[in-house]
Amino acid sequence: MPDCEETLRELEMFLDGEMSAEELAHVRVHLQDCLDCLHVFDFHVELREVIRAKCQEQEVPPGLMERVRSCFGDDVVAPPGVASGDVTGAP
Repeated sequence: MPDCEETLRELEMFLDGEMSAEELAHVRVHLQDCLDCLHVFDFHVELREVIRAKCQEQEVPPGLMERVRSCFGDDVVAPPGVASGDVTGAP
């Protein structure tokens, strides 16, 4: 069974469905037994849902993509409708 550190490190892969069935089962067992990790998991699920809903409802505010890139680097992929080099968020 994975420990807390390993579970939290693999949380995004778990949420994205990028794990094997065996790996998914191990994380699920850990989440059933560890309230702390379950709280972190619940937070990430809710955060993703809020971001998804907000991104569908609203245009990207001017400068947002540039601020995101400053935090996360060039690995950030622009949302649909926003050109990769367009940091203004205008469609």
